[in-house]
Formats: sequence, structure tokens, C-alpha cells
Amino acid sequence: MDIKKKYERWLANATADADVAVELKTLDDTKIEDAFYRDLAFGTGGLRGVIGAGTNRMNIYTVAKASQGLADYLKKNFETPSVVIGYDSRIKSDVFAKVAAGVFGANGVKVNIWPVLMPVPTVSFATRYLHTSAGVMVTASHNPSKYNGYKVYGADGCQITTEAAAEILAEIEKLDIFADVKTSDFEAGVALSSTFRMKSTSPLWSRSRASPFCLVKKLIRT
Repeated sequence: MDIKKKYERWLANATADADVAVELKTLDDTKIEDAFYRDLAFGTGGLRGVIGAGTNRMNIYTVAKASQGLADYLKKNFETPSVVIGYDSRIKSDVFAKVAAGVFGANGVKVNIWPVLMPVPTVSFATRYLHTSAGVMVTASHNPSKYNGYKVYGADGCQITTEAAAEILAEIEKLDIFADVKTSDFEAGVALSSTFRMKSTSPLWSRSRASPFCLVKKLIRT
């Protein structure tokens, strides 16, 4: 599909995010080419790019597509797939984290997500502590504020290997960004969860048999 057709398809379909919809209408030919000449690269560090409209940008659609590809990979490699999700204070980090959670939940992947922003290493720790299949941290580390990213960890809490990144990318590349991504409402999923009371010697998080979501409240012993 050529760049112009990609752009027109986004104009017609990318309506869920008001910021993206507005930006699409303001792009000139040069900006359209930069936003759509490629898909945002996925590698051992996950995704990273400028926040904005297009396939070469960080937005709810590229994040959802990456999450669907990761979900498909986890379902192929784990009997009961699960994931930890964290996010930092960057622009739209919380939005992207909830979008990812909604995609994982829709695919039957158990989600563990903090209700507040957390530092990057907590996801690596929680992935091992909760014995999840993978971890996702929405952050762009040291990059300028216009950037955000989607960092993926393996079950060992370490950055994914080159081999795993290639397998996940293969799953992502199979997908149509608008037609093939399963989604669910994050807030509705959380509303189904029930909270266990905190004990002074154990971690606390919300979990439910009815909901795929788990709100991580505290992972450090008090």
C-alpha cells in the first residue's frame, strides 16, 4: 500500500484518539511521508518513536498493534500467558499502558498493571516476582519529551533476546492495524476486579476470576 493510501485509510479509521484525528488533518505532503513511509521499528528494545499520527509514530494504534503481536506470541509460547505493565510520567504513557492492557485482556492474557506511574526497574522486578510471561514498560528513557516507547521484557525480567524480538515482530507484521487487533475496555475490566486486603507481610494487588486485570498495589514487603 502506498503512502497516500495509508494516510487516507488512517483518516477514515483513526477516529478513537482525538489528538491523532486532528493531527492527521493538518499534515502536509512532507509530514505525511515521514509519518507513513514505514512502520515504527520493533526490536530488542521494543518500540520507540515520536508521539503522533501515523505508522511511524507512537500512538494508541501502533501500541495496540504491537500488543496484539506480543499477545499472539505469548499465547503460542505459554500455557497461561500473563504480563506486567508499568508506565512513567511521559506524555501519554498512562494512555498507552491502558490501551496495551485492553488488548492483552481481550486476548485472554492476564494483566498486572500499576494504578500509578512507577520507575522502569519495577516492571523487571514484578515480572520475576509474579512469575509472568512478559513485562511491558511504557517509557522512552533518556529521549526528548516528544518521544515515548514500549519496552518489552522476557519472563526472566530481562530485555527480550534478538530471537524473541524477531518472533514477536513476525507476529506484529501479520496484522492489519485496524482489522486484526482485539481490544477491550480497560476501565470496565478493572471494575470487575476485587481487592484483597493488605497484610503487613505480603504484597497487595487486585485480582478477580471474572476480570483479566490485576491492579498491582504494592510489591515491597512492609
